[in-house]
Amino acid sequence: MTPQAFSVCVYCGSRSGAHPAFAQAATDCGRLLGQRGWQLVYGGGSTGLMGTVADAALAHGAAVVGVIPERLIQRELGHGGVSELHVVDSMHERKHLMAQRSDAFIALPGGIGTMEEIFEIWTWRQLGYHAKPLGLLNVGGYYDDLLRFIERSRDDGFLWPDVQELLLVDDQIERLLDRLHAQSLVLQTQTPPSLRQAEPGGVADGT
Repeated sequence: MTPQAFSVCVYCGSRSGAHPAFAQAATDCGRLLGQRGWQLVYGGGSTGLMGTVADAALAHGAAVVGVIPERLIQRELGHGGVSELHVVDSMHERKHLMAQRSDAFIALPGGIGTMEEIFEIWTWRQLGYHAKPLGLLNVGGYYDDLLRFIERSRDDGFLWPDVQELLLVDDQIERLLDRLHAQSLVLQTQTPPSLRQAEPGGVADGT
C-alpha cells in the first residue's frame, strides 16, 4: 500500500441490520477495496457493518484508517486491528479528519448517523468545501424511500437538479466504486485553486 492509494471513506451502521444482504455488501466493499489496492477510511468501530467492512478490507490487504471519538471508544468498541486508529475529541473532528483522509465517499446501509454523514459531506460539496465524489449504495432498496424524498425536495424547489446529480446512486458496489473513481479523476482536473491550497486532503477550513 502506498500513500498515493485511492482512499474511500465508507459511512455505515454500527449495527448489522436485519437482512444478510447488508453485511454482504459491507464484506464486498471491503474486499474490493483491498483487491484494488485502495485504502479504507471509516468510523473506527469493530461492530456491525463498520466492523465488517474493516475486517474484509484488512483481510484483502487494504490499509484501514479508523477515526473515532473518545466518547465512543467503549460504545463502538474501537477496532484494535486497523492500520491507523485516530481517537479524537468530538464528532466534528472525526468527520473532518475522515474527509481530509479520503478521495471519495460512500454510504452503505445505516441509521441516522450514516444518513447525517452522507448528507453533510454532500452539503460540503454543494458549498464548495471539497471537490470529491460521493455515492449511496442502495442495497435491496434500503434507501428507496430516502431517494423518493430527495426527488420530492427537488420537485418542490428545495434542491437544484445539478446538486441532486452530485450524489451517485447505485445498487452494485463494484459499479459504484468504478463510478466514484472515474469521477474523482475528472474532478482532480477541475479542482479550484481555493481547494488545491486548502487544508491537507483538499477540504477547506470552516467545515
